[in-house]
Amino acid sequence: MRRVVAPVAVLTGVLVLAGCGSEGGKDSAAEVSVSGAYMPQPVSESMAAGYLTVTNKGGTKDELTSVTSDVGDVTAHETVDSSMQEAKDLPVPAHGQLVFRSGGNHLMFEKLKRKPMQGETVTVKLHFTESGTVTVKMPVKSATYNPKTGH
Repeated sequence: MRRVVAPVAVLTGVLVLAGCGSEGGKDSAAEVSVSGAYMPQPVSESMAAGYLTVTNKGGTKDELTSVTSDVGDVTAHETVDSSMQEAKDLPVPAHGQLVFRSGGNHLMFEKLKRKPMQGETVTVKLHFTESGTVTVKMPVKSATYNPKTGH
């Protein structure tokens, strides 16, 4: 009888612990990644824009709280009713995306220390509530660059 009880107890323990885990990943931690990052070569000596997509594959929402770069000051902007506004925090939904694209949310680089030129790379650090800091290498493209992704 003892030989049967021990395996049953182990199996029961495994099933109980499995029930404590996340159901279908709903409660999993935020898991952000960045794709499609680029900066059109700025026409101004002091300002530039940046675009990218933040994807959260995790089951917990995250929030972009700030952006920093060695090339100048960076703020996140959102377009509300055809008007550009600085955004303090931008949500990255669980199993969702935060998209920065021309005419919508975008990164605004101001007080440039130098004018980034096509072919160079600008380093950007995205700071998130849950995921910490994510470093992104943002290639500088032509001023008229139009990515296939539509942003």
